[in-house]
Amino acid sequence: MTKPLKLAVVGHTNVGKTSLLRTLTRDVGFGEVSHRPSTTRHVEGARLSVDGDALLELYDTPGLEDAIALLDYLERLDRPGERLDGPARVARFLDGSEARQRFEQEAKVLRQLLASDAGLYVIDAREPVLAKYRDELSVLASCGKPLLPVLNFVSSAAQREPDWREALARLGLHALVRFDSVAPPQDGERRLYESLALLLEGSRAQLERLILDQEAQRQARRQGAHRLIAELLIDCAACRRQVVSETDAESRAITELHQAIRQREQRCVDALLKLHAFRASDAAAADLPLLDGRWGDDLFNPETLRQLGVKVGGGIAAGAAAGAGVDLLVGGLTLGAAALAGAIAGGALQTARGYGSRLLGKLKGQRELTVDDSVLRLLALRQRQLLRALEARGHAAMDSITVATPLDKTWREGKLPDVLNKARAHPQWSPLNPGMKLNRTERQEQITVLAQRVEET
Repeated sequence: MTKPLKLAVVGHTNVGKTSLLRTLTRDVGFGEVSHRPSTTRHVEGARLSVDGDALLELYDTPGLEDAIALLDYLERLDRPGERLDGPARVARFLDGSEARQRFEQEAKVLRQLLASDAGLYVIDAREPVLAKYRDELSVLASCGKPLLPVLNFVSSAAQREPDWREALARLGLHALVRFDSVAPPQDGERRLYESLALLLEGSRAQLERLILDQEAQRQARRQGAHRLIAELLIDCAACRRQVVSETDAESRAITELHQAIRQREQRCVDALLKLHAFRASDAAAADLPLLDGRWGDDLFNPETLRQLGVKVGGGIAAGAAAGAGVDLLVGGLTLGAAALAGAIAGGALQTARGYGSRLLGKLKGQRELTVDDSVLRLLALRQRQLLRALEARGHAAMDSITVATPLDKTWREGKLPDVLNKARAHPQWSPLNPGMKLNRTERQEQITVLAQRVEET
């Protein structure tokens, strides 16, 4: 069995080494991420496997704090008449007392790099190119291991990428990777592993296998997310409540329907966060805040609809439901009351399954509450926004998720997908309907159809 490739993640204090590890491992709990310097004091490791085969071991190391003094010390280790090469000089240093005292932190880094196949040198691209960083690279190069510079925080407006590229080239490091651990590009991991494959030809096969596996995981997460959103929309479109035509009863029923839809949306939010390996506390937004893992803006607030450019439709929205995000469906069918009652009594509507009781309820003066189209649009927009934010977020991000106003008009305007209009006539597709026998087969079929539509848009 092939031995896993070992990588030491090295660099100055507080440049984002642990952040990089969190993003590469998709583990928000790995190590400790803080703005305080010297947060990592010991070497910590993580392993990436595919089908049970360990392909890559990543080691987080303490920050280099005094490379200038260490380089000066290393250069004075040669005895008269000696000219040690880099690894031999580092080995002598590690055997000495200074490696256990003054340069204890640096010694941990060098030991791990020597025990690894290569090193990822993490750079805070917002920092100016200072002498201490050049000396760090000289010290690390003494270990004789391939080094791949990783430019972190390149999404910041304060980044100094051109300066760093020039400085690294002058040191003979022409291969580098741009990888923002807070907002990583979608192909960031692929680029990192492809660059490593150029430096470590013998490990190319396992790096390519890792690339293919991570791409498959990304596609699976996306498909799973689209299905979660489709389930939410089907459940809410098929949701309905019958209520007697009386003001207080209608008001109570509308409140209960609101609560059921809010809770169903929250379950979708929780599932999307879990799917992407984030915590509920990671999510909070500007226009649509998630407070303690819950959407803060009221789903049925007309101002929330306005913020996302969703127009509240008229049509069958009426009475107490106006502006409340529900439709009140009443009688007024083309069939006469006597003819309709006779059809129900005679069983002519048996093929319509649950329609008989609904039509009979209308004859008795009952009303039926359903979720308004504008709310379905809002649900789709909110979840698609959250999905985009999660896909662009690194697992080292410490700020709350920010959800911007969507630019696309797909779900704000135009015709809703036919499957949602169809769902309104099939209450047996929604588990939100109390007492309804759920048709799981039909529901799953329609969810599959809608998930494809969500993906296409």
